[in-house]
Amino acid sequence: MNAHADSGRIAKRFAALKHAGRGGLVTFVTAGDPNQTVFEEILLGLPAAGADLIELGMPFSDPMADGPAIQAASLRALDAGADMKRTLALVRRFRREDEATPIILMGYYNPIYSYGVAAFLADARAAGVDGLIVVDLPPEEDAELCVPALEAGLNFIRLATPTTDDARLPVVLRNTSGFVYYVSVLGTTGAKSARHDQVRDAVTRLQRHTDLPVAVGFGVRTPDDVREITKSAAAAVVGTAIVERVANGLDESGRPAAGLADAVLDFVRELAGGLKP
Repeated sequence: MNAHADSGRIAKRFAALKHAGRGGLVTFVTAGDPNQTVFEEILLGLPAAGADLIELGMPFSDPMADGPAIQAASLRALDAGADMKRTLALVRRFRREDEATPIILMGYYNPIYSYGVAAFLADARAAGVDGLIVVDLPPEEDAELCVPALEAGLNFIRLATPTTDDARLPVVLRNTSGFVYYVSVLGTTGAKSARHDQVRDAVTRLQRHTDLPVAVGFGVRTPDDVREITKSAAAAVVGTAIVERVANGLDESGRPAAGLADAVLDFVRELAGGLKP
């Protein structure tokens, strides 16, 4: 059986979505992109714009599973002074306004390792982080971060891909909690669009192995994608398409133009429109 807490914000949000009879929208944004001030405006505005759960990318200089858009976002954030302390400060700021919306930190192990695992887990929990997605730690490394995270009261969310076969799935799911993140297309983020029929079949297969909600990401870009994916999955995850809106709001010198945060939040509202029955 999967290890998962039934009492945390993530479990409560998915239970509420199920009760409401609709799928959820998970939005990915890179913490501190394009700078701390504009990002804070985006982050604080996400729930009202329709984000049911928020994934915060932990800026890192070598995000190898991500496509060019999210790599560029990471570098913009780092250039603007982003680091793990500032990311956790953003979560604390968010929690002063919103106690209910789950926040998941997503990224790579290196920034967590550099911070110190025990200190990171304590500070993340205290800040109001609900879960972690760490893409470069396989289940074989669970003792490194996954098990300590679960013991600290954080959900550890694992990725399953089209190549995760029925023999491998139980290993992937063993310590997974919160939800299962299904990567709908092979390759890096933002590479191509998801095929809805293949997603439906994959979600059905995953549900044979777990009672956790399944969220589908990679290649989810439009309100129509959100609508189609949430017919079978508990939630749709949109990342690259949102991050591209940030990049589109920069002027020639790479500075955020007026109205950037509003444009990003307007796009999230459009995406959330795909959730209406």
